Amino acid sequence: MADNIRVRRSPRRIFKGLLFLIVTCGLVALLVYSPIFTLQKLNVKGAVYLSEDEIAYIARVQKGQPLFNLETAEVTENLLKDLRIESATVKRNLPYSLDINIVERVPVATVASEYGYVDLDRQGKVIAAYRNLRHVPIPLITGVTVHDLYIGDDVRDANISKVLSLLQELSPEALNQLSEVNAANPESLVAYTAKAVQIRLGNLDRLEEEVKLTEDFLQDQQTSPYAVEYVDFSYEVPVIRLKDVLVEVHQEGKGI
Repeated sequence: MADNIRVRRSPRRIFKGLLFLIVTCGLVALLVYSPIFTLQKLNVKGAVYLSEDEIAYIARVQKGQPLFNLETAEVTENLLKDLRIESATVKRNLPYSLDINIVERVPVATVASEYGYVDLDRQGKVIAAYRNLRHVPIPLITGVTVHDLYIGDDVRDANISKVLSLLQELSPEALNQLSEVNAANPESLVAYTAKAVQIRLGNLDRLEEEVKLTEDFLQDQQTSPYAVEYVDFSYEVPVIRLKDVLVEVHQEGKGI
């Protein structure tokens, strides 16, 4: 009967199938192990504080590795294990490159701890700790000290959180012009510029407005010919005190 008839495979067909399999495996091996497709270059975007060598170390990749042996998901996971990196995407760029795009956890403030100092990102996460104060272009929060905080921990202090709510809204250019924010009195926060000019902020109950006033003032100070003693943004009508005169600012968003 027809159901009992066995279909015999042609030796030629079997040979062609084996040959196809061998050729396919050879091409895959060529792609994986060919010197043409080895990692020769990292294209890193988004890095500000981390160097290319540091990123390669964190990602656990090195030049000369077969590009197709690098699992992009694994490389991404390695990057995200480092607290200094907030997000990351990785993809191969044939024939010899690896594209790595990262968003760093950028420090916006330093605060004293019982063992030295810690750097905080905009969310209040400790991303660095060290014994001696370093010269970095971010403000030092004074008037408070944190305890029992280590890298990866989150700050719970209400005064520090209030300061961070301001700092995280400032542009990097404005942030770099501030040297200190005193948070000893949460109802009367005071920032200081690198030139020791006071910026009196009060309790930040008008945060959006005070962020804009601070940004405008710091920008104006780069070209202003006037010597300013302090500015007070805690009032509805901002006040600027020059070295010899007190001035009320009536034009919204305008400094000196």
